[in-house]
Amino acid sequence: MTKICVFGAGAIGGYLACSLMKSGADISVIARGPHKEAIEKNGLKLIKGNIEETHKIYVTDNPSDLSVQDFIFLGVKAHSISGIIDSLLPIIGEKTSIISAVNGLPWWYFYKAQTGTMLDDCHIESVDPGGRIWNKIGAEKAIGCVVYPACEIVQPGIIKHFNGDRFSLGEPNGINSERLKRISELLISGGLKAPQKKNLRNEIWIKLWGNCSFNIVSALTGTTLDELGQNVETLNLIRKLMTECQNVAENIGIKFNISLEHRINGAISIIGHKPSTTQDLEANKPLEIDPLIGSIIEISNKLNIETPTLKTINTLIKLKAETLGLYQRSNLIDKITL
Repeated sequence: MTKICVFGAGAIGGYLACSLMKSGADISVIARGPHKEAIEKNGLKLIKGNIEETHKIYVTDNPSDLSVQDFIFLGVKAHSISGIIDSLLPIIGEKTSIISAVNGLPWWYFYKAQTGTMLDDCHIESVDPGGRIWNKIGAEKAIGCVVYPACEIVQPGIIKHFNGDRFSLGEPNGINSERLKRISELLISGGLKAPQKKNLRNEIWIKLWGNCSFNIVSALTGTTLDELGQNVETLNLIRKLMTECQNVAENIGIKFNISLEHRINGAISIIGHKPSTTQDLEANKPLEIDPLIGSIIEISNKLNIETPTLKTINTLIKLKAETLGLYQRSNLIDKITL
């Protein structure tokens, strides 16, 4: 039986774990605090539309309680991955694959990227300071994933799903591997969409297109996606952010197969939903700023591409988060994202 661990059973990780329970695989989750206690006591509940389902899932806060896994989904925020690497090592074997179900540019992004720039086969400092994840895990263990569902933890042990059921997958080098086929099949058997993509990096940037704009502006203003769409000035700011993001991406070979306006319309059509960054801010959780926006600026600086609007909004969100105790400033990251 295939063994799958979801490290971080938050909104997305919890939804993923509940779905995978239907796949026939051996599923376990790593959680902490009241959320872990609620899952132990009552199971993990998923509310999806008018349907509620509760799953009895093995949960622990200590990965060493588990055996070596075939697949590990990282459901923690991108900025938290470096801090959990050592605890993951006991369940990582020679054939274990690591799938980061996170927003922003992933830590393995430039592994076999073939962009023709100085960035190839190098870590992104603002995502993986010092290359710690790259060096400890090994980029060859990574399978790429772009997460589309919108979910929230409504209370410990209970996940509410709003929309989306797609987890796009892809190998860093674009091949159709057996491990990619296997995890795709398991996700599909759990009721999810899991297309295997040859050019997953294109999708990563289309998702990031919205993350670096809607997520950040929503966090600064406290507004929902549809509310952002009702303000002309705010939409103009979002367009500027997205245009700068697209320019950086195209300079490393990314192709955008949808228009900027189509991407905007898709976001503002979601009624009453606040992006994950805003959810984290309102829950007093650390914000994932550097993977969403700092990484783009880091790349732009290395390639001498101007990103004035991204830099301004980055300064504002970092100051707000730092003031609230939700962001720990790094002198090195400050230097490479100025």
